[in-house]
Amino acid sequence: MKTLKELEIGQSATVVRLLGAGAVKRRIMDMGLTKGTEVKVRKVAPAGDPIEITVRGYELSIRKDEAAQVEIG
Repeated sequence: MKTLKELEIGQSATVVRLLGAGAVKRRIMDMGLTKGTEVKVRKVAPAGDPIEITVRGYELSIRKDEAAQVEIG
């Protein structure tokens, strides 16, 4: 399954599942990344980390290791 980390700039996808457990999973959910949510990659930092995405109508910066915990479809 593909993860949010693998999306290119301008691509959109829907969150299918959150990997991980405990505090990491809770933090991702608190940012608005829940099952069924539409996300779009807006920018990627020059070094590749963090990734700026649009989720629920606002811009969010997320680290690559956190993005790798979000499965998309």
